Amino acid sequence: MPYEDWRLSPQERARDLASRMTVEQIAGLMLYSPHQMVPAMPFGPFPGTYGGKTFPESGEKPWALSDQQKKLLQEDNIRHILAMKLENAGTAARWNNEMQAMAESLPLGLPVNTSSDPRHGAASSGAEYRGGAGGDVSKWPEGLAMSATFSPELCRRFGEIASKEYRAMGIATALSPQIDLATEPRWMRFGDTFGEHAGLSADMARAYCDGMQTTEGEKTGWGGDSVNAMVKHWPGGGTCEGGRDAHYAWGKYAVYPGGNFEEHLKPFLEGAFRLSGPTEKASAVMPYYSVPWGQDKKNGENVGNSYSEYIIHDLLREKYGYNGVVCTDWGITADHGEGVEGFNSRCWGVEELTEGERHLRILMNGVDQFGGNAEAGPVLEAYRLGCEKYGEKAMRRRFEESAVRLLVNTFRCGLFENPYLDPEESAALVGCEEFCREGYEAQLKSVILLKNKESLLPLKKGVKVYVPNRHIDATPAFFRNMDEEKDFAPVPRSLLSKYFTVVDTPEEAEVGLVFIETPITNPYEVSDREQGGNGYLPVSLQFSPYTAEKAREHSIAGGDPYEDFTDRGYRGKTVRAANERDLTNILETKSRMGEKPVIVIAELNKPMVMAEFEREAAGIVAHFGVQAQAVLDILVGNAEPGGLLPVQLPKDMETIETQQEDVPFDMVPYTDECGNTYDFGFGLNWSGPISDSRTEKYSR
Repeated sequence: MPYEDWRLSPQERARDLASRMTVEQIAGLMLYSPHQMVPAMPFGPFPGTYGGKTFPESGEKPWALSDQQKKLLQEDNIRHILAMKLENAGTAARWNNEMQAMAESLPLGLPVNTSSDPRHGAASSGAEYRGGAGGDVSKWPEGLAMSATFSPELCRRFGEIASKEYRAMGIATALSPQIDLATEPRWMRFGDTFGEHAGLSADMARAYCDGMQTTEGEKTGWGGDSVNAMVKHWPGGGTCEGGRDAHYAWGKYAVYPGGNFEEHLKPFLEGAFRLSGPTEKASAVMPYYSVPWGQDKKNGENVGNSYSEYIIHDLLREKYGYNGVVCTDWGITADHGEGVEGFNSRCWGVEELTEGERHLRILMNGVDQFGGNAEAGPVLEAYRLGCEKYGEKAMRRRFEESAVRLLVNTFRCGLFENPYLDPEESAALVGCEEFCREGYEAQLKSVILLKNKESLLPLKKGVKVYVPNRHIDATPAFFRNMDEEKDFAPVPRSLLSKYFTVVDTPEEAEVGLVFIETPITNPYEVSDREQGGNGYLPVSLQFSPYTAEKAREHSIAGGDPYEDFTDRGYRGKTVRAANERDLTNILETKSRMGEKPVIVIAELNKPMVMAEFEREAAGIVAHFGVQAQAVLDILVGNAEPGGLLPVQLPKDMETIETQQEDVPFDMVPYTDECGNTYDFGFGLNWSGPISDSRTEKYSR
């Protein structure tokens, strides 16, 4: 068969294979598996069984295929598998081999193309969209942490190493990088982006994709070390009104009060779609859930991006000529559940359509794949409806068009030639000493020194330190279930003791070390709605209770089938941070320390208002997600800080409320007591403010 001939181009092979596939097989190719756990345990959001038994009861090996995984391959024709938790590299390799052997035994022998969310991040997160984090891969700065290095070269090196580790675990598609321009500082996904500077974001996106996709020595760049990069989220999700995220009905609107829609395309058009290497462009792109309010210049519709003919067909496909795979974000085609509070399907703006009609609309816009959809029925219904509307010949052609794009990404990674792995080689490569060392050195380069009053830092090793425990109140989690309140040590005492003499009270200490993170607040509260309000609350970036007196009087966007109003404004409402204790820890520690210094270590998953505590701190160290020992190595001078702020840190909440969601660098940044302004590009080393080639190249 021509598609089996490795001498032909991936495009030729894909066209031949697509022509031989049934509609049912193509429908399976358009689907994505649910998140897979290896092994699949009986608890959690993604359980599995083995011969009808739980994994512990079954006696199976960890890499055995679950009943559900067998069904995905044998009955549902699914070949795109999303791996979430992998026990270790050796297990991942064996699981891959089990899947590929089963796939090879089925008609046409289509191999599995396994995907992963980011899993190399040094900081952990419980959110689904970073659900791959963990395992035994090397640990690196990701998102804003990588941007804080201001080094696209380092980002490319990360991509090169990550791709090798991915392929050793059977992963051939990365659901990354996230290249939304982060112009709204309250957005919960802010920390996963490359920041608010379009040029830096584009350079980072280009470097990441070049590193991920390029196999050295191959003329086309594609080969056994290549991983398809699925960049997200077109056309940019960082303009959410009031900082509310589009995973939820109460956050579905992206707004553009500054008329700055075009700038949010730059990380794609000037970065991911314009690579330096021979692979030329990111092989896949994912639109965001959000409704780009008022941006449809053709049909005037306010619908989710994948449902928008203007956003996908007219702009992405036609105007900008993107011919790679387009995959929806996860779970956008099912009927929406009741109410706006929960974690439901996200069929924004097309709630009145049937599932089949939604699939057809998305397909005719030029989308190829349905993220999070594992049921072929609605896709086949879309085919039937399309045959009635456009004719069977046209629908067959449309299905084959998507099949070719999807198959090309599998062919050029060499999966048809040899999808199998040597588990021992995988175990030796993934998380090897060289990769872990490079990742850790990159983490050190991302740490930012913001304040160093009277050159307090670096500290002497062995100095007596007091580190208060942290407390977080009960608060809604990513899936909107309640996380229970918790008290915990921010750094294990065993690790601290390798650097300092740890004491139990501020009075005994020579230095106080207070670890904090960006304030955690809830943007929507059912009780507010039940008490006659609209449910919407401010997203605060300060720790103390915040009343939104300067917020816009009425929201820009609004409307939902489960709301009888369109104004989502929250002016005058008050919100409290679940981690308000972080501020209390600073103030109480300083009060009890007297004249002795307090150093604040701030983990920034988005900006924070530092005016509440800056004068109480003799030193402030900021990072966007690194291992604790990287911070400690900086504190004692084992490494010199060199990170730079890839964002602005605001003076107060008023400047946050008055900035425009789509415009970068429009806040008043905070100036500390030493006279340093926490603006984009600021950072200190032991000698003072950093001014080098990086700050010269990436200026505002």
